[in-house]
Amino acid sequence: MFENIELIVYDFDGVMTDNRVMVDQDGRESVMANRGDGYGVGMIRKLGIEQVILSTEVNPVVEMRAEKLKLEVIHGVSDKKETLVKFCSEKAVGLDKVMYIGNDLNDIDAMGCVGLKGAPKDAEPEILEIADWVSGKNGGYGVVRELARLISGERNA
Repeated sequence: MFENIELIVYDFDGVMTDNRVMVDQDGRESVMANRGDGYGVGMIRKLGIEQVILSTEVNPVVEMRAEKLKLEVIHGVSDKKETLVKFCSEKAVGLDKVMYIGNDLNDIDAMGCVGLKGAPKDAEPEILEIADWVSGKNGGYGVVRELARLISGERNA
């Protein structure tokens, strides 16, 4: 299933987080991320697959997490499909070689233009309906790590 994938695109909230946000009395936001997902990003990197975070969020937490994971991040995006098509064109990656992991309605159009669609098990029903692969994990609880194990197993078989 994953043999032709050259690029994995992750939505951030709801995929790399559990889609919840903590807001302190000063309005600063923070989220919870799974360290196992960070390890999974490294596993996928070792396989030579490019990865990027694509998010509508403008919160610096997205950029900080991407920096820690050494991932390229495109955030503050209003049209994910348009941004993804442009990104893939610039990187010379065919959309049929892209896997997009999303969880919410603003991911549908971008997911519709790629070769493989993935989702956490707690994604919105419309996303689960179009997904080729659904994780056994909820968003923020090891979706990327599970994917990394599957891809590694397939490529090392």
